[in-house]
Amino acid sequence: MGMKRSAGIVSLAVIGSRLLGLVREVVFVALFGAGKYWDAFLAAFQIPNLLRDLFAEGALSTAFTTTFTQTFEKDGAESAWRQARLVLSAILVLGGLVCLVGIVLSPWIVALTSHGFHQVPGKFELTVQLTRILFPFILFLSLASVVMGILNARFVFGWPASASMFFNLISILAGVGLAFVFEPQSNLHAINFGERGLMGVSLGVLLGGLAQLCVQLPALWRTGFKWSWTFNLNDAQLKQIWRLMLPSIVAGAAVQVNVLVNGVFASEINGARSWLNCAFRLMQFPIGVFGVAIATVTLPWVSRCRARGDYAGFGEAAGKSLRLAFFLTVPAALGLALVAPEVIQIIYEHGKFGPADTQATAWALQAYALGLTGYAAIKVLVPCFYALDRPSIPLRISLLGIGINLGLNVVFVKVCHWGHVGLALSTGGLAIVNFLQLFFALRRRVDLGRIREWLVFGGGIGLMLIVCGLAVQDVRWYLQPAAAGDLWGQAVRLCVMVAVGAGSYVLTGLILKLEECRWIWTLIEKMRSRPSRT
Repeated sequence: MGMKRSAGIVSLAVIGSRLLGLVREVVFVALFGAGKYWDAFLAAFQIPNLLRDLFAEGALSTAFTTTFTQTFEKDGAESAWRQARLVLSAILVLGGLVCLVGIVLSPWIVALTSHGFHQVPGKFELTVQLTRILFPFILFLSLASVVMGILNARFVFGWPASASMFFNLISILAGVGLAFVFEPQSNLHAINFGERGLMGVSLGVLLGGLAQLCVQLPALWRTGFKWSWTFNLNDAQLKQIWRLMLPSIVAGAAVQVNVLVNGVFASEINGARSWLNCAFRLMQFPIGVFGVAIATVTLPWVSRCRARGDYAGFGEAAGKSLRLAFFLTVPAALGLALVAPEVIQIIYEHGKFGPADTQATAWALQAYALGLTGYAAIKVLVPCFYALDRPSIPLRISLLGIGINLGLNVVFVKVCHWGHVGLALSTGGLAIVNFLQLFFALRRRVDLGRIREWLVFGGGIGLMLIVCGLAVQDVRWYLQPAAAGDLWGQAVRLCVMVAVGAGSYVLTGLILKLEECRWIWTLIEKMRSRPSRT
């Protein structure tokens, strides 16, 4: 129950972060619209963001959390703290060099990743300027991810998970404020920002990255960590982290190559980056709330089991985490697919984001939803291989995914002419293929449960989905006349659809006596019976 309780804490923090992230996206898209300006920002932010995913929140975070936890268990606190200081010092030096190189090479980087921007006058040049502003983001987030890894390894989950809330909050406040400073508006009822306003937003996002680091530092000091400059690239502990990181970097690079390939295809369609980004933002909400939260809590537990040689406990923790991810993300995927048009219209259709953008984004969201559960499950499974010291397995699967992704893109975009929807379909399909490979590879190494248990679980989820889908469609049909042409009416109808769908899903699960459903119900009962506790 301790792991599930921790996952609940992380989920609540991630929910707040995702909601603020969505607000940030809505505000900025409303100010700039889906087209030249927001495409340019997304392309510029893509480069440091990919490096962050690859090094900071990918290879480095996983490798460091694994080794730090095992060092703490085997060699004691002092050795673990020294390891943390080594990593932070190395990041300050190496991360700073990466930022400098990236700033200098920005024109070539943008030319490689967004060659289609040359078709729109000024779009390529603007993207280069924004890339140079945003590149230091990778340094701030690399440091923040190590601090997060230290806290998670010491089973402190709330503050690290909440840190991205501050990133989003500062990005919104500083971004909008600096946009008005850089490009004052004489008429607030008809705001029309251009390049200078977008540069202000970029600086605000950069300040948000710094805030994500700083907000975690008080919790870090409370764990007993004390800073001192400890720089030695030849240190044995640091080499162990590099050794674990290398396959992860290659594996992560394979994933990022897929993202870059998709970006190259999308750059040929004006507005495609914006539509895909808005759709994937909504996809990231359940992935972060459920998949990332569960994976964040799972990694220290399985690392501890591995350090103690408890492979039965390892398999049990991984299996339960995976079942919980399925239980939560499968209905989320169905829900997003069913209510995509209503969600996009209510959330995004404001300011310069029009009805045509809503429809294009809804199609992309429905295509992405096919791979939502696969995405979340991958988040849970990949760290398990690093805890087992078998990083080559996700590496091999990721490398294979490059060819699959490219082939799907060519078929869906160039042959079928499905445009940005084809790119979303290829992304979702690849997530499912990669998940299946990881699942069966892990199952050969640890006991994730008997096949009969998984079949019963899958059958129960399927029945719950049928009931949930029918309930949502009935509510949509019944309330459609009352909500026609009224934004507030549509919002109320959407809330009713979500509530009825979730309620019917949980109720069916209770009838079927699924363990995950009983756990959620028990958690709700405890919250109701102890309202005064914090």
